[in-house]
Amino acid sequence: MDLPELTAAEQARYEWQIWVEGFGVKGQRRLKNSTVLISRVGGVGGCVAYALAAAGVGKLILAHAGDLKPSDLNRQLLMTHDWLGKPRIESAVKRLRELNPHIEIIGVPENISEGNVAGLVAQADLVVDAAPLFQERFLMNRECVAQRKPMVECAMYDFEAYLTTFIPGKTGCLSCLYPDNPEWWRREFPVFGAVAGTVGNMGAVEAIKLLSGAGETLAGRLLNMNLRDMTFQTVNLRRDPQCQICGASTSGTSV
Repeated sequence: MDLPELTAAEQARYEWQIWVEGFGVKGQRRLKNSTVLISRVGGVGGCVAYALAAAGVGKLILAHAGDLKPSDLNRQLLMTHDWLGKPRIESAVKRLRELNPHIEIIGVPENISEGNVAGLVAQADLVVDAAPLFQERFLMNRECVAQRKPMVECAMYDFEAYLTTFIPGKTGCLSCLYPDNPEWWRREFPVFGAVAGTVGNMGAVEAIKLLSGAGETLAGRLLNMNLRDMTFQTVNLRRDPQCQICGASTSGTSV
């Protein structure tokens, strides 16, 4: 695959991360050549988007509907107080373009739905799921399996956070982990911006590793974090051979 060359300005901007062992100029060119879809750019997804924009991912597609509310401002770091009552996606796009004018930012003023999910996933090399509703998460999971696109899964609640990566053909999928919409999940939940930012930035690291080939991802493993007492646990995930989404469509050994 032919990778785009870095301009002199890009070489200067990304110089320090190009020094990272196993990443280098080739890793940076891979990022430049990549497109990432991020579902929701609130507390978690906004930090994912910010870190990926700073790192030089060539194109970011951001899907997020709705106007900014006062209660968003404790965690949605792409938003500002003067934007209250205005579309959140416009603030996110504006801030990211100010951060890095060398990349392309596409703002979609919609949440993931049955009507748009296939088209949005088709445009991306990688999907980052930061949606608060399982309905959206399941739609993206289904399309990522169908289109063979990897998905980084980020979630948090209170002081807890969770992170994993699903790769069709190599790992299970979100439906293996949650076959049905969890009855205990609620749309509104306790959240600190610092906890959302922690898992968001770690999700961005997962995306960078997947796109560049540097490092080892969480594919086949789930990272559980409890920041209340700073404990971290990684558990292995296995593909459910009876999974209605990926059971019949993946091959090889389960992870």
